[in-house]
Amino acid sequence: MGLSINIESKVMRQLFAALAALVAVFVVGTAGYRLLGGVQYSWTDCFYMTFITIATIGYSEVVDVSHYEYGRLFTVFIGMAGMGVLGYLLSTVTAFMLEGEFGEVRRRKKMEKKIAQLSGHYIVCGVGLVGRNVAHDLEKDGLTSVIIDGDLKTLQLYLEAHPSQLYLHGDATDNDVLLAAGVMRAKGVFAVAHEDSSNLVISLSAKQLNPNTRVVARCHDLKNADKTRRAGADDVISPDFSGGLRIVSAMVRPNVMSFLDEMLKSDSSLRMEEINIPQEMNNQPLSVLYHNNQNAMVLAIQRQNSWQFNPHANQLLQEKDVLMVMTTPEGRSRLEVVMQGAV
Repeated sequence: MGLSINIESKVMRQLFAALAALVAVFVVGTAGYRLLGGVQYSWTDCFYMTFITIATIGYSEVVDVSHYEYGRLFTVFIGMAGMGVLGYLLSTVTAFMLEGEFGEVRRRKKMEKKIAQLSGHYIVCGVGLVGRNVAHDLEKDGLTSVIIDGDLKTLQLYLEAHPSQLYLHGDATDNDVLLAAGVMRAKGVFAVAHEDSSNLVISLSAKQLNPNTRVVARCHDLKNADKTRRAGADDVISPDFSGGLRIVSAMVRPNVMSFLDEMLKSDSSLRMEEINIPQEMNNQPLSVLYHNNQNAMVLAIQRQNSWQFNPHANQLLQEKDVLMVMTTPEGRSRLEVVMQGAV
């Protein structure tokens, strides 16, 4: 669990610097021995002489530099420089390995700590073509989510564009992974893995662990929809089926689709929202929601699985009613204030 994204830190730069210094010592040593020893020694002999000097192997001198006044002093210089660079390189490699291993452990612990503090968040199981859009839309709406995926490259691709996203690298069908994502405190779980079988197991596992969390599952093949519902999914969506209906609507009802698209956009100033009526507002008129709030319009009321469209302002509200409201973010905030009784 956890992900190393591009660990090119100060240690990495030091590693390249150490390698460059070692190459420089070999170049200087080889060229120096060639100059001191003369043309009777090949470049290979000179390179080998440099190597055994730096490595302190202790073989006899391959290149005789005793006839040159400062020949052996040059050997001492190459030996000391080489050993110093090798020591620096070894320490840098060790630091680089520790940076990767312990850094990953620190990142994982930090991520686990953040997730453990969450409550009322959402869990997105799978960040493929569908999951990444789900997670992105949640982020746009200011809703906290934890993404889970077993494919490291898929996670990395999403995290590069969303570096602040909370994530887990693991199999979402595993109960331990769901528990680590905070399923016991989650408001909802999106089972949007690529395979229908995986989404079925995720739905079953999430509901068994936390029966109160809402589960929405993706279903590629409609024949698996009923099975997924029986497994625990509160709602099952088929992007292929829904996409087909939308394509037809875009052809025969283009203006309606344009309006609905505007309502669904994460960055739109006007959104369709649903408001749950609490017990405190039981038998109060609908008009109370419009008090000092011109940025909200109630389009329908869902009551006991039936719909009442275009309700009158004097319509009395009941506990557990669900309002379909067209509103702005400011209007939504005002409605939440009203829900809390602070009119």
